[in-house]
Amino acid sequence: MNPIMQAAAARLYEQQQQNDALALTLLREALVRLGVRAELRDNDSALMIPRPGVGLPVWVFVGYGGTFYSWQSAEKRHPVNDVAGAAQVLADYIGR
Repeated sequence: MNPIMQAAAARLYEQQQQNDALALTLLREALVRLGVRAELRDNDSALMIPRPGVGLPVWVFVGYGGTFYSWQSAEKRHPVNDVAGAAQVLADYIGR
């Protein structure tokens, strides 16, 4: 790959990371409004949602080319363009 293509690919990758971080930030804010604690982790590349009571936390990522929030090893997912819906689904998922 020539240097120009490498630079373009690096820029696209950086933009996607920024978009993913923004999507997770918006989801975190929506969860907090529902009374669900959520923390951005790993350089804003993941959202950790502790379960109320006992259990492992739920880790949420942005996947599928930036189009879905995913959790439970990507077995569960919700479109990123429906932040409020995703927050409600996750709140229900953790038993909130």
